[in-house]
Amino acid sequence: MSTNKIWLSSPTMHGDEQKWVDEAIRTNWVSTVGANINAIEEQIAEYVGCKYAVALSAGTAALHLATKLAGEKLYGQAKPNAGTLQGHKVFCSDVTFDASINPVAYEDGDAVFIDTEYDTWNMCPEALEKAFDIYPEVKLVIVAHLYGTPGKMQQIKEICDKHGALIVEDAAESLGAKYKLNGEWVETGNIGDFNAISFNGNKIITGSSGGMFLTNSKEDADKVRKWSTQSREAAPWYQHEEIGYNYRMSNIIAGIIRGQIPYLDEHIAQKKAIYERYEKGLADLPVKMNPYDRKNSQPNFWLSCMIIDKEAMAPQVRGEQEYLYKHESGKSSPQEILDAIASINAEGRPIWKPMHMQPIYRTNAFITKEGNGRGNSNAYIAGKSVDVGANIFQRGLCLPSDNKMTVEQQERIIEIIHKCFE
Repeated sequence: MSTNKIWLSSPTMHGDEQKWVDEAIRTNWVSTVGANINAIEEQIAEYVGCKYAVALSAGTAALHLATKLAGEKLYGQAKPNAGTLQGHKVFCSDVTFDASINPVAYEDGDAVFIDTEYDTWNMCPEALEKAFDIYPEVKLVIVAHLYGTPGKMQQIKEICDKHGALIVEDAAESLGAKYKLNGEWVETGNIGDFNAISFNGNKIITGSSGGMFLTNSKEDADKVRKWSTQSREAAPWYQHEEIGYNYRMSNIIAGIIRGQIPYLDEHIAQKKAIYERYEKGLADLPVKMNPYDRKNSQPNFWLSCMIIDKEAMAPQVRGEQEYLYKHESGKSSPQEILDAIASINAEGRPIWKPMHMQPIYRTNAFITKEGNGRGNSNAYIAGKSVDVGANIFQRGLCLPSDNKMTVEQQERIIEIIHKCFE
Protein backbone atom coordinates (compact mmCIF):
# COMPACT_ATOMS: atom_id res chain seq x y z
CA MET A 1 0.00 0.00 0.00
CA SER A 2 1.35 3.39 -0.97
CA THR A 3 1.90 5.82 1.89
CA ASN A 4 1.61 8.79 -0.47
CA LYS A 5 -1.76 9.15 -2.14
CA ILE A 6 -1.84 9.05 -5.92
CA TRP A 7 -4.39 11.67 -6.85
CA LEU A 8 -6.76 11.79 -9.77
CA SER A 9 -5.43 15.24 -10.71
CA SER A 10 -3.97 17.57 -8.11
CA PRO A 11 -2.36 21.04 -8.35
CA THR A 12 1.28 21.10 -9.47
CA MET A 13 3.15 24.13 -8.15
CA HIS A 14 6.53 25.26 -9.47
CA GLY A 15 7.54 28.14 -7.16
CA ASP A 16 6.93 31.01 -9.57
CA GLU A 17 3.40 31.28 -8.19
CA GLN A 18 4.75 32.50 -4.81
CA LYS A 19 6.58 35.40 -6.48
CA TRP A 20 3.43 36.90 -7.96
CA VAL A 21 1.30 36.27 -4.86
CA ASP A 22 3.94 37.94 -2.69
CA GLU A 23 4.08 40.89 -5.06
CA ALA A 24 0.31 41.32 -4.80
CA ILE A 25 0.54 41.34 -1.00
CA ARG A 26 3.62 43.57 -0.91
CA THR A 27 1.99 46.16 -3.16
CA ASN A 28 -1.38 45.79 -1.35
CA TRP A 29 -3.21 44.81 -4.58
CA VAL A 30 -5.17 41.95 -3.03
CA SER A 31 -8.67 42.73 -4.30
CA THR A 32 -10.22 42.29 -7.75
CA VAL A 33 -7.87 44.63 -9.62
CA GLY A 34 -4.13 44.48 -10.13
CA ALA A 35 -1.17 43.65 -12.33
CA ASN A 36 -1.64 39.87 -12.04
CA ILE A 37 -5.20 40.03 -13.37
CA ASN A 38 -4.13 42.26 -16.25
CA ALA A 39 -1.21 39.97 -17.10
CA ILE A 40 -3.12 36.69 -17.17
CA GLU A 41 -5.96 38.17 -19.23
CA GLU A 42 -3.41 39.20 -21.85
CA GLN A 43 -1.43 35.94 -21.67
CA ILE A 44 -4.41 33.58 -21.90
CA ALA A 45 -6.03 35.57 -24.71
CA GLU A 46 -2.75 35.39 -26.64
CA TYR A 47 -2.35 31.65 -25.97
CA VAL A 48 -5.91 30.78 -26.98
CA GLY A 49 -5.86 33.17 -29.93
CA CYS A 50 -8.83 35.32 -28.97
CA LYS A 51 -8.90 39.08 -28.51
CA TYR A 52 -10.28 39.40 -24.99
CA ALA A 53 -10.27 37.46 -21.72
CA VAL A 54 -12.13 38.41 -18.54
CA ALA A 55 -10.79 36.86 -15.33
CA LEU A 56 -13.56 35.59 -13.05
CA SER A 57 -13.89 33.81 -9.71
CA ALA A 58 -14.64 30.38 -11.19
CA GLY A 59 -15.24 28.53 -14.42
CA THR A 60 -18.85 28.28 -13.30
CA ALA A 61 -19.04 32.09 -13.13
CA ALA A 62 -17.66 32.26 -16.67
CA LEU A 63 -20.21 29.72 -17.88
CA HIS A 64 -23.04 31.57 -16.14
CA LEU A 65 -22.18 34.92 -17.68
CA ALA A 66 -21.57 33.34 -21.09
CA THR A 67 -25.01 31.71 -20.91
CA LYS A 68 -26.66 34.89 -19.62
CA LEU A 69 -25.05 36.92 -22.39
CA ALA A 70 -26.18 34.43 -25.03
CA GLY A 71 -29.73 34.66 -23.70
CA GLU A 72 -29.69 38.44 -23.79
CA LYS A 73 -28.33 38.46 -27.35
CA LEU A 74 -31.10 36.12 -28.45
CA TYR A 75 -34.10 37.27 -26.42
CA GLY A 76 -33.33 40.72 -25.03
CA GLN A 77 -32.64 42.12 -21.60
CA ALA A 78 -34.54 40.34 -18.83
CA LYS A 79 -36.36 41.94 -15.93
CA PRO A 80 -34.47 41.96 -12.61
CA ASN A 81 -36.55 39.06 -11.28
CA ALA A 82 -36.17 36.85 -14.36
CA GLY A 83 -33.43 35.12 -16.33
CA THR A 84 -32.55 35.84 -19.94
CA LEU A 85 -33.61 32.33 -21.00
CA GLN A 86 -37.03 32.31 -19.36
CA GLY A 87 -39.43 30.22 -21.43
CA HIS A 88 -36.73 28.98 -23.82
CA LYS A 89 -35.11 25.58 -24.36
CA VAL A 90 -31.34 25.11 -24.65
CA PHE A 91 -29.55 22.09 -26.14
CA CYS A 92 -26.82 20.88 -23.77
CA SER A 93 -24.09 18.25 -23.58
CA ASP A 94 -25.33 15.30 -21.55
CA VAL A 95 -22.11 13.72 -20.24
CA THR A 96 -20.50 16.60 -18.37
CA PHE A 97 -20.20 18.14 -14.91
CA ASP A 98 -23.33 19.98 -13.83
CA ALA A 99 -21.53 23.35 -13.89
CA SER A 100 -22.02 23.23 -17.66
CA ILE A 101 -25.78 22.95 -17.29
CA ASN A 102 -26.79 24.75 -14.10
CA PRO A 103 -26.41 28.24 -15.66
CA VAL A 104 -29.37 27.40 -17.90
CA ALA A 105 -31.42 26.99 -14.72
CA TYR A 106 -29.90 30.17 -13.23
CA GLU A 107 -31.28 31.99 -16.26
CA ASP A 108 -34.71 30.26 -16.04
CA GLY A 109 -34.14 28.21 -19.19
CA ASP A 110 -35.06 24.59 -19.91
CA ALA A 111 -32.12 22.29 -20.67
CA VAL A 112 -32.64 19.62 -23.33
CA PHE A 113 -29.89 17.00 -23.11
CA ILE A 114 -28.22 15.76 -26.29
CA ASP A 115 -26.81 12.24 -26.21
CA THR A 116 -23.12 11.43 -26.49
CA GLU A 117 -21.24 9.62 -29.27
CA TYR A 118 -18.58 6.91 -28.85
CA ASP A 119 -15.86 8.53 -31.01
CA THR A 120 -15.00 11.34 -28.56
CA TRP A 121 -17.50 10.86 -25.68
CA ASN A 122 -18.86 14.32 -26.51
CA MET A 123 -22.12 15.69 -27.94
CA CYS A 124 -23.40 13.58 -30.84
CA PRO A 125 -23.95 15.68 -34.01
CA GLU A 126 -26.60 13.23 -35.25
CA ALA A 127 -28.53 13.59 -32.00
CA LEU A 128 -28.16 17.39 -32.19
CA GLU A 129 -29.63 17.41 -35.71
CA LYS A 130 -32.50 15.24 -34.50
CA ALA A 131 -33.07 17.66 -31.61
CA PHE A 132 -33.48 20.56 -34.06
CA ASP A 133 -36.04 18.47 -35.94
CA ILE A 134 -38.04 18.10 -32.73
CA TYR A 135 -37.45 21.61 -31.32
CA PRO A 136 -36.73 23.87 -34.34
CA GLU A 137 -37.23 27.00 -32.23
CA VAL A 138 -34.07 26.43 -30.15
CA LYS A 139 -31.32 29.00 -30.73
CA LEU A 140 -28.64 28.11 -28.15
CA VAL A 141 -26.35 25.08 -27.76
CA ILE A 142 -23.96 24.47 -24.83
CA VAL A 143 -21.10 22.14 -25.75
CA ALA A 144 -18.55 20.75 -23.28
CA HIS A 145 -15.23 19.10 -24.21
CA LEU A 146 -15.09 16.07 -21.90
CA TYR A 147 -11.85 15.35 -20.03
CA GLY A 148 -9.87 17.66 -22.32
CA THR A 149 -10.94 16.01 -25.59
CA PRO A 150 -12.53 18.29 -28.20
CA GLY A 151 -15.95 17.35 -29.53
CA LYS A 152 -16.83 17.18 -33.24
CA MET A 153 -16.96 20.94 -33.54
CA GLN A 154 -16.84 21.11 -37.34
CA GLN A 155 -20.13 19.22 -37.60
CA ILE A 156 -21.67 20.86 -34.54
CA LYS A 157 -20.89 24.37 -35.82
CA GLU A 158 -22.29 23.56 -39.26
CA ILE A 159 -25.51 22.28 -37.71
CA CYS A 160 -25.82 25.33 -35.46
CA ASP A 161 -25.12 27.71 -38.34
CA LYS A 162 -27.80 26.00 -40.44
CA HIS A 163 -30.36 26.50 -37.67
CA GLY A 164 -29.23 29.99 -36.65
CA ALA A 165 -28.13 28.85 -33.19
CA LEU A 166 -25.36 30.30 -31.01
CA ILE A 167 -22.79 28.16 -29.16
CA VAL A 168 -21.57 28.46 -25.58
CA GLU A 169 -18.29 26.52 -25.53
CA ASP A 170 -17.45 24.94 -22.18
CA ALA A 171 -13.68 24.49 -22.44
CA ALA A 172 -13.26 24.27 -18.65
CA GLU A 173 -11.47 20.92 -18.92
CA SER A 174 -9.70 21.46 -22.24
CA LEU A 175 -7.40 24.50 -21.97
CA GLY A 176 -4.54 23.84 -24.38
CA ALA A 177 -6.46 21.38 -26.54
CA LYS A 178 -6.73 22.07 -30.27
CA TYR A 179 -9.24 21.20 -32.99
CA LYS A 180 -8.87 21.42 -36.77
CA LEU A 181 -11.70 23.69 -37.89
CA ASN A 182 -12.04 24.38 -41.63
CA GLY A 183 -8.53 23.03 -42.08
CA GLU A 184 -6.96 25.32 -39.45
CA TRP A 185 -5.90 24.39 -35.92
CA VAL A 186 -7.93 26.37 -33.35
CA GLU A 187 -7.61 26.30 -29.56
CA THR A 188 -10.66 25.19 -27.62
CA GLY A 189 -12.08 28.24 -25.90
CA ASN A 190 -11.98 30.11 -29.21
CA ILE A 191 -14.51 28.07 -31.19
CA GLY A 192 -17.90 29.04 -29.77
CA ASP A 193 -19.69 32.37 -29.77
CA PHE A 194 -19.24 32.62 -25.99
CA ASN A 195 -16.44 30.66 -24.31
CA ALA A 196 -15.35 29.64 -20.80
CA ILE A 197 -12.30 28.00 -19.20
CA SER A 198 -11.53 26.96 -15.63
CA PHE A 199 -8.57 27.19 -13.25
CA ASN A 200 -10.10 24.97 -10.58
CA GLY A 201 -7.66 23.06 -8.36
CA ASN A 202 -7.77 19.89 -10.44
CA LYS A 203 -7.40 21.48 -13.88
CA ILE A 204 -4.41 21.40 -16.24
CA ILE A 205 -3.17 24.67 -14.65
CA THR A 206 -4.75 26.19 -11.58
CA GLY A 207 -5.17 29.21 -9.39
CA SER A 208 -6.82 27.03 -6.69
CA SER A 209 -9.99 28.50 -8.20
CA GLY A 210 -10.86 30.93 -10.96
CA GLY A 211 -12.05 30.94 -14.55
CA MET A 212 -12.23 33.11 -17.64
CA PHE A 213 -14.71 34.31 -20.21
CA LEU A 214 -13.08 34.36 -23.66
CA THR A 215 -14.33 36.30 -26.67
CA ASN A 216 -13.37 38.20 -29.83
CA SER A 217 -15.99 40.87 -29.08
CA LYS A 218 -14.98 43.92 -27.05
CA GLU A 219 -18.67 44.64 -26.42
CA ASP A 220 -19.18 41.18 -24.91
CA ALA A 221 -16.00 41.42 -22.82
CA ASP A 222 -17.07 44.80 -21.44
CA LYS A 223 -20.54 43.50 -20.61
CA VAL A 224 -19.20 40.49 -18.73
CA ARG A 225 -16.68 42.63 -16.89
CA LYS A 226 -19.52 44.95 -15.84
CA TRP A 227 -21.82 42.14 -14.71
CA SER A 228 -18.98 40.49 -12.76
CA THR A 229 -18.42 43.64 -10.68
CA GLN A 230 -22.05 44.04 -9.53
CA SER A 231 -22.99 46.02 -12.65
CA ARG A 232 -21.79 49.30 -11.21
CA GLU A 233 -22.41 52.34 -13.39
CA ALA A 234 -20.01 55.26 -13.90
CA ALA A 235 -21.39 57.39 -11.08
CA PRO A 236 -19.76 58.76 -7.90
CA TRP A 237 -22.20 56.65 -5.87
CA TYR A 238 -23.32 53.04 -6.29
CA GLN A 239 -25.70 53.08 -9.23
CA HIS A 240 -27.09 49.91 -10.83
CA GLU A 241 -29.16 49.60 -14.01
CA GLU A 242 -28.71 45.82 -14.40
CA ILE A 243 -28.45 42.80 -12.14
CA GLY A 244 -24.83 42.14 -11.26
CA TYR A 245 -22.67 39.53 -9.56
CA ASN A 246 -19.58 39.38 -7.38
CA TYR A 247 -17.70 37.23 -9.92
CA ARG A 248 -14.39 39.04 -10.51
CA MET A 249 -11.14 37.17 -9.86
CA SER A 250 -8.88 38.12 -6.95
CA ASN A 251 -5.44 39.49 -7.80
CA ILE A 252 -3.95 36.88 -5.45
CA ILE A 253 -5.61 34.01 -7.30
CA ALA A 254 -4.42 35.61 -10.53
CA GLY A 255 -0.88 35.55 -9.12
CA ILE A 256 -0.99 31.77 -8.79
CA ILE A 257 -2.30 31.44 -12.35
CA ARG A 258 0.39 33.86 -13.60
CA GLY A 259 3.01 31.51 -12.18
CA GLN A 260 1.30 28.47 -13.76
CA ILE A 261 0.85 29.71 -17.34
CA PRO A 262 4.49 29.17 -18.41
CA TYR A 263 4.11 25.48 -17.49
CA LEU A 264 0.88 24.77 -19.40
CA ASP A 265 2.54 23.01 -22.34
CA GLU A 266 4.76 21.04 -19.95
CA HIS A 267 1.70 19.83 -18.04
CA ILE A 268 -0.01 18.80 -21.27
CA ALA A 269 3.07 16.78 -22.30
CA GLN A 270 3.12 15.05 -18.91
CA LYS A 271 -0.58 14.21 -19.14
CA LYS A 272 -0.12 12.85 -22.65
CA ALA A 273 2.70 10.60 -21.46
CA ILE A 274 0.41 9.23 -18.73
CA TYR A 275 -2.30 8.50 -21.30
CA GLU A 276 0.15 6.73 -23.60
CA ARG A 277 1.56 4.58 -20.75
CA TYR A 278 -1.96 3.47 -19.85
CA GLU A 279 -2.73 2.82 -23.50
CA LYS A 280 0.33 0.59 -23.87
CA GLY A 281 0.06 -1.06 -20.45
CA LEU A 282 -3.61 -2.00 -20.83
CA ALA A 283 -3.44 -3.01 -24.51
CA ASP A 284 -3.72 -6.72 -23.68
CA LEU A 285 -6.95 -6.27 -21.70
CA PRO A 286 -10.54 -6.06 -23.06
CA VAL A 287 -10.60 -2.29 -22.48
CA LYS A 288 -10.09 0.90 -24.49
CA MET A 289 -8.85 4.35 -23.52
CA ASN A 290 -11.09 7.43 -23.82
CA PRO A 291 -11.01 8.09 -27.57
CA TYR A 292 -10.22 11.16 -29.64
CA ASP A 293 -10.08 12.11 -33.30
CA ARG A 294 -6.36 11.72 -33.96
CA LYS A 295 -6.60 13.48 -37.33
CA ASN A 296 -8.61 16.54 -36.30
CA SER A 297 -7.95 17.07 -32.59
CA GLN A 298 -5.13 17.37 -30.08
CA PRO A 299 -6.51 16.84 -26.54
CA ASN A 300 -4.80 18.22 -23.45
CA PHE A 301 -5.18 14.70 -21.93
CA TRP A 302 -6.41 16.20 -18.65
CA LEU A 303 -7.84 12.88 -17.46
CA SER A 304 -7.00 9.42 -18.76
CA CYS A 305 -10.06 7.19 -18.77
CA MET A 306 -10.88 3.65 -19.84
CA ILE A 307 -13.98 1.77 -20.89
CA ILE A 308 -14.48 -1.98 -20.50
CA ASP A 309 -15.59 -3.94 -23.56
CA LYS A 310 -19.23 -4.99 -23.33
CA GLU A 311 -18.46 -8.71 -23.35
CA ALA A 312 -15.91 -8.23 -20.53
CA MET A 313 -18.28 -6.43 -18.14
CA ALA A 314 -18.85 -8.25 -14.85
CA PRO A 315 -22.20 -7.65 -13.09
CA GLN A 316 -22.48 -4.17 -11.54
CA VAL A 317 -25.43 -2.12 -10.32
CA ARG A 318 -25.56 1.41 -8.95
CA GLY A 319 -28.15 3.14 -6.80
CA GLU A 320 -28.16 6.85 -6.04
CA GLN A 321 -25.24 6.63 -3.61
CA GLU A 322 -24.32 2.95 -3.26
CA TYR A 323 -23.24 0.18 -5.61
CA LEU A 324 -22.80 -3.59 -5.85
CA TYR A 325 -20.64 -5.68 -8.14
CA LYS A 326 -19.67 -9.31 -8.57
CA HIS A 327 -16.34 -10.58 -9.83
CA GLU A 328 -16.25 -13.00 -12.73
CA SER A 329 -13.11 -14.63 -14.09
CA GLY A 330 -11.77 -12.76 -17.11
CA LYS A 331 -14.14 -9.86 -16.51
CA SER A 332 -14.33 -6.80 -14.31
CA SER A 333 -16.36 -3.64 -13.68
CA PRO A 334 -15.56 0.03 -13.06
CA GLN A 335 -16.46 -0.16 -9.38
CA GLU A 336 -14.31 -3.25 -8.83
CA ILE A 337 -11.35 -1.49 -10.44
CA LEU A 338 -11.94 1.73 -8.50
CA ASP A 339 -12.05 -0.19 -5.22
CA ALA A 340 -8.91 -2.12 -6.18
CA ILE A 341 -6.83 0.95 -6.96
CA ALA A 342 -8.20 2.69 -3.86
CA SER A 343 -6.70 -0.18 -1.84
CA ILE A 344 -3.22 1.06 -2.85
CA ASN A 345 -4.17 4.67 -1.99
CA ALA A 346 -4.82 5.77 -5.57
CA GLU A 347 -7.79 7.94 -6.55
CA GLY A 348 -10.00 7.15 -9.53
CA ARG A 349 -13.54 8.23 -10.30
CA PRO A 350 -16.60 7.05 -12.22
CA ILE A 351 -17.30 8.77 -15.53
CA TRP A 352 -19.51 11.86 -15.14
CA LYS A 353 -23.03 10.59 -14.61
CA PRO A 354 -25.11 11.86 -17.57
CA MET A 355 -27.23 14.89 -16.81
CA HIS A 356 -30.43 13.25 -18.03
CA MET A 357 -29.95 10.61 -15.30
CA GLN A 358 -29.44 13.13 -12.49
CA PRO A 359 -32.38 13.38 -10.05
CA ILE A 360 -32.68 17.15 -10.50
CA TYR A 361 -32.99 16.86 -14.31
CA ARG A 362 -34.93 13.63 -14.75
CA THR A 363 -37.97 15.46 -16.10
CA ASN A 364 -35.93 17.31 -18.76
CA ALA A 365 -36.03 16.18 -22.38
CA PHE A 366 -33.29 13.88 -23.62
CA ILE A 367 -32.57 13.35 -27.33
CA THR A 368 -30.64 10.51 -28.97
CA LYS A 369 -29.84 10.10 -32.65
CA GLU A 370 -33.08 8.10 -32.94
CA GLY A 371 -35.13 10.94 -31.41
CA ASN A 372 -36.82 11.14 -28.02
CA GLY A 373 -34.66 9.23 -25.55
CA ARG A 374 -37.32 8.84 -22.88
CA GLY A 375 -40.38 6.61 -22.61
CA ASN A 376 -39.56 4.35 -25.54
CA SER A 377 -40.57 1.02 -24.00
CA ASN A 378 -43.50 -0.57 -22.21
CA ALA A 379 -44.75 -4.01 -21.16
CA TYR A 380 -45.42 -4.98 -24.77
CA ILE A 381 -42.85 -3.10 -26.88
CA ALA A 382 -39.11 -3.46 -26.40
CA GLY A 383 -37.25 -0.15 -26.40
CA LYS A 384 -34.88 0.37 -29.32
CA SER A 385 -33.22 3.66 -28.36
CA VAL A 386 -29.50 3.45 -27.55
CA ASP A 387 -28.44 5.66 -24.62
CA VAL A 388 -24.74 6.13 -25.35
CA GLY A 389 -23.98 8.36 -22.36
CA ALA A 390 -25.53 5.91 -19.91
CA ASN A 391 -23.57 3.07 -21.51
CA ILE A 392 -20.26 4.92 -21.17
CA PHE A 393 -21.11 5.75 -17.56
CA GLN A 394 -21.87 2.09 -16.89
CA ARG A 395 -18.65 0.74 -18.42
CA GLY A 396 -16.14 3.57 -17.97
CA LEU A 397 -13.96 5.07 -15.26
CA CYS A 398 -11.40 7.86 -14.79
CA LEU A 399 -7.90 6.62 -13.93
CA PRO A 400 -5.36 8.35 -11.67
CA SER A 401 -3.93 11.04 -13.94
CA ASP A 402 -1.82 13.20 -11.66
CA ASN A 403 1.21 14.56 -13.48
CA LYS A 404 3.34 14.04 -10.35
CA MET A 405 2.61 10.30 -10.42
CA THR A 406 5.82 8.33 -11.01
CA VAL A 407 6.20 5.73 -13.74
CA GLU A 408 6.54 3.09 -11.02
CA GLN A 409 3.28 4.20 -9.39
CA GLN A 410 1.47 4.10 -12.72
CA GLU A 411 2.87 0.65 -13.47
CA ARG A 412 1.54 -0.51 -10.11
CA ILE A 413 -1.93 0.80 -11.01
CA ILE A 414 -1.76 -1.01 -14.36
CA GLU A 415 -0.78 -4.19 -12.53
CA ILE A 416 -3.75 -3.87 -10.17
CA ILE A 417 -6.13 -3.40 -13.12
CA HIS A 418 -4.77 -6.58 -14.68
CA LYS A 419 -5.48 -8.49 -11.47
CA CYS A 420 -9.11 -7.36 -11.62
CA PHE A 421 -9.53 -9.33 -14.86
CA GLU A 422 -7.96 -12.57 -13.54
